[in-house]
Amino acid sequence: MSFAVIGLGHIGRRHALLIDAQPSARLVAICDPLPENKLNRPDELSSVPLFKDMAALLSSDVAFDVACICTPNGLHAGQAIECLKAGKHVVVEKPLALNIRDCLAIIEAAQNANKHVFGVMQNRYSPASDWLKQQLDDGRLGKILQVHLNCFWNRDHRYYTSPPDGKPHPWHGDEALDGGVLFTQFAHFIDLLCWCFGDVSVQSARFANQKHENIHAFPDSGVVHFSLGDQTLGSLNFSTAIWDRNFESTLTVISEKGTVKLGGQYMNEVKYCHVEGLEFPELPPSSPANNYGPYTGSAANHHFVIDNVVDVLNNKATVATPATEGLAVVQVIQDIYALGANAGAVNG
Repeated sequence: MSFAVIGLGHIGRRHALLIDAQPSARLVAICDPLPENKLNRPDELSSVPLFKDMAALLSSDVAFDVACICTPNGLHAGQAIECLKAGKHVVVEKPLALNIRDCLAIIEAAQNANKHVFGVMQNRYSPASDWLKQQLDDGRLGKILQVHLNCFWNRDHRYYTSPPDGKPHPWHGDEALDGGVLFTQFAHFIDLLCWCFGDVSVQSARFANQKHENIHAFPDSGVVHFSLGDQTLGSLNFSTAIWDRNFESTLTVISEKGTVKLGGQYMNEVKYCHVEGLEFPELPPSSPANNYGPYTGSAANHHFVIDNVVDVLNNKATVATPATEGLAVVQVIQDIYALGANAGAVNG
């Protein structure tokens, strides 16, 4: 299967290198507006043709099956739709889009083109997440009473400026391209919430911008209450105001048969399991976090995404994260931001 990577930033490079390493995949094009001397292109990809914009790529004689959209969040929808209309399957980095309207437009374009859309929610592949999903699907926890999600990360000036001159980053903190911390930092964990428990009904939200007032206009912290069905209570506490480095990402499930907690910096470990008839699991180690130098991201599980694309296009699997599930995540985030805006914000 032949791939083109659109956007060669941190995540685009990861996609490109994993495609290059996949025995049944071939990277045939890179698209990025930066000039070659400013493009951080890995040596092993030095011979891959570079295009400055998608119009030039799509009108060229370079044929490819799949486009990996690895650009700023606000560009995902338009670029995915353009590639779908050109007859390409698309892999779209999280989030699928920044609003429901654009998500639906992507889904419609895929249906019209009869092409696949692969979302990137790689935290699903962490052994702890996979284990919890299996227990829930098997009914081992019984009735779910409460679900509590906490995400406390660091994103400071090192993330929102560009070395060496310290100027504002080209899109981090730009609301139209970034979308806010729930889209950029914590969409993975909201995806796990939707994936494991289904429909999330947001009840209330309150925001604050505690440490980033001079960097971006959107909130860096919030407290959210939601429900899962009629009786399951839920909460989400999130912040990027943590000093110096990421603290933790945890998911606590309280059920009629016991309690489970996933934790660690990236929710990649089972921290607690006291459930009737269920032993504490012995799981393989998770992948390390994506390391971006001054800051770190979620677990480096992108190879599973590329493998799934290859398997689906060879009729050996189904799409692991379809566009409808990416839509569900965007719906929850959009609902949270709407309620939080109506409630007002507490400034730092």
